[in-house]
This record gives sequence, structure tokens and C-alpha cells, in this order.
Amino acid sequence: MNLLYFLIIGAVAGWLAGQIMKGGGFGLIGNLIVGIIGAFLGGYLFGLLGLFPGAGLIGSLITATVGAIVLLFIVGLIKK
Repeated sequence: MNLLYFLIIGAVAGWLAGQIMKGGGFGLIGNLIVGIIGAFLGGYLFGLLGLFPGAGLIGSLITATVGAIVLLFIVGLIKK
């Protein structure tokens, strides 16, 4: 069941990041990949800054979305 929650949060976070950074999503698989990588990146960045948005669904979604936004920003810089 935890894997299912992880995948759902990753997909939603990837979709949110796509909406914020580009104005559109990347499809289900693309959103899932961006969200999962973003979750790891967000957790790492929040840990470096000493910030912990909290446990649970909302905290995980915030962490994954912020990480996905940073990921898309870095990818955008590399593409230019």
C-alpha cells in the first residue's frame, strides 16, 4: 500500500510541477518520473536546509513538488 501512495504522490507532484514550471503536464509516466526524482531531490534539499515540512500526505506532497520544480528548473537551464 505504501508503494501505491508513493506512486500517487509522485504523479501528483510531477503534474503540479509541470503546471507551475511549464504550463502543462508530461503525461502519466513523465509526471510519475519527475515526481519520484523530485521527491528524492526535495528530501535531500530540505535536509540540507534543516527544514522538515512534516510527515504525512501533505508534507510528502510539498517535498516532492518542490523537488520536482527544482528538477525542472535545472533541466531548463541545461537545455538552454
